[in-house]
Amino acid sequence: MPKLTIVTRSGQETTIDAQAGLSVMEAIRDAGFDELLALCGGCCSCATCHVHVDAAWTDVVGGPDADESDLLESSDHRTAASRLSCQIEVTDKLDGLKVAIAPED
Repeated sequence: MPKLTIVTRSGQETTIDAQAGLSVMEAIRDAGFDELLALCGGCCSCATCHVHVDAAWTDVVGGPDADESDLLESSDHRTAASRLSCQIEVTDKLDGLKVAIAPED
């Protein structure tokens, strides 16, 4: 089972087990992180699951597609590392992935 490291807005790091096939958003939500709102439930329509992917993982995770990029444009906290966690599928190759929950807009 892949492990993900989640950094909260306060900077606390927690490593969780994530089931392959779920999205990173689902793994974070299921682990009880309340600050990741994910209001649309993973439909790529709200940007409330915005995370910053650790620099060591950006090439592995890849960049956002056009729809995701459009949604991220609405955030004051968008960076080159920004992704919507609902659009990142957990796979074995993401074992060790580190993401930080983006500040709330």
